[in-house]
Amino acid sequence: MALLVICILGCLSGFLIFRRQVLPRSTDQALNAVKLSIIIPARNEADNLPHLLHALRIQTLEPYEVIVVDDFSEDHTKEIAEYYGVTVISNPKLPEGWTGKNWAVWNGYSHATGDLIAFLDADIRFAPRALECLVKTRNKLGGVLSIVPYHYTENLRERLSLIFNVLGVFAFTSPFEKNNKQKGLYGSCILTTREDYESIKGHEGIKSEMLDDLNLGATYARAGIPVNNFIGYGQVSFRMYPQGLKSQIQGFGKGAVLGTSKLKAGTLTLTAIWAIGLILSTAFPFFLTTSWGIPLLIGYLLYMAQLFYFVKYVGIFGIVTPVLHIVSTLFFIMVMLYSMYQVVFLGHVAWKGRHVKVGSRREQ
Repeated sequence: MALLVICILGCLSGFLIFRRQVLPRSTDQALNAVKLSIIIPARNEADNLPHLLHALRIQTLEPYEVIVVDDFSEDHTKEIAEYYGVTVISNPKLPEGWTGKNWAVWNGYSHATGDLIAFLDADIRFAPRALECLVKTRNKLGGVLSIVPYHYTENLRERLSLIFNVLGVFAFTSPFEKNNKQKGLYGSCILTTREDYESIKGHEGIKSEMLDDLNLGATYARAGIPVNNFIGYGQVSFRMYPQGLKSQIQGFGKGAVLGTSKLKAGTLTLTAIWAIGLILSTAFPFFLTTSWGIPLLIGYLLYMAQLFYFVKYVGIFGIVTPVLHIVSTLFFIMVMLYSMYQVVFLGHVAWKGRHVKVGSRREQ
């Protein structure tokens, strides 16, 4: 019975920190002339860029300019960007003390002329009114805005990320993070004013940080600038790591352990309770012939039902993935162990052919 209680407490913890904080779709606000600059850092993004650049063409709010920063790509990233008629910048050589994405974004910003700046990852996909809703919401709330995108998946391998996606929504929508002075941003989609961005020295102020989005958000928050995060259900989505399992493991592994450092104790505690109950429930097959079997099976079914509710707002994960959430839970455990190995034993994390030292946060 104690095991079932732990699983029930875990599920309740999940409901306490999960918020359906969807990007508003209000149309009651008039938009005057908007000078919105879009900056897209791109390293080997030939497969993703067409989706994003086409979506930007059909927005109800037309961007003032779109800047793609080609970060030493080895595929057709540059040619594809040029085909869509956007401004393409070749990123200069990485200087000492900078990490790759920060340097690419900063160079893109140096060429931007808009009053509003949106930083987008190349794998972002927009509904036609997404930019309009982003700008209206930011204008209403002030400060800086970011979106946790809805995860568009196409195969079972991509759906292994179910637990990571749920935890991501926990971290960015938890009510305990509302007044966190280290509140992070979700780096795939960020909207800010030029004035606010320059007041915190932008990405130059966090140039050596590996977790650029979390540290950028914390810099805004410490400066007293409101940080607001929403989930992108219905408006903003992405397809994460379609290249293969290796990129998927590296992508989630590079920040899995370090990303928890800026969360409030309440968020960490409830997330830990949720994860403990989840992992415990997935052990039911090993105890079916014991007195623990039925309580753990009930716990497994409770988590399955909860995940069906969560994924409606988190991404496309089909029916099989929540039912067999034991598989995505095992993937989560494996990646967490891999992340700990990189941080503790190797002292660096791998991503897109580069290594970033954890101690010095400098790329090799």
